[in-house]
Amino acid sequence: MMKDSLKPGIKYEHKFKVPKSKTVPSLYPESEEFVAMPEVFATGYLVGFLEWACIKAINPHLDWPQEQTLGTHINVSHEAATPAGLEVTATVELIAVEGKRLIFNVEAHDGIDLISKGQHERYVISRQKFDERIKAKVNVI
Repeated sequence: MMKDSLKPGIKYEHKFKVPKSKTVPSLYPESEEFVAMPEVFATGYLVGFLEWACIKAINPHLDWPQEQTLGTHINVSHEAATPAGLEVTATVELIAVEGKRLIFNVEAHDGIDLISKGQHERYVISRQKFDERIKAKVNVI
């Protein structure tokens, strides 16, 4: 069960040096359009980085790994390009706990520019129950 400490006000800062493998051409190497684009931090990887920071913020407040969270909504800007080699910093804050639904304010900076801001929603799951539902879904195929 979620711990009593899982409540609004939890903050976390997460840093990550952007490698070439997290730039736009690497997002979908199967896509000639992506491959032709600039080598800057891809929005898809930025979203994952923000999720990662939120996970790190709340895992101490869950019965991890039996209890986990999944991203259910993301509403963020991507305001500035970040080349590989720069370190990005995500700052996240849990602002609401509505049952198993968690809402975060998120932002990211690359040391030069604010690169992202917005909100992210996650949902607390039982890993065992989730895996059972996925297995049933796969068996339908």
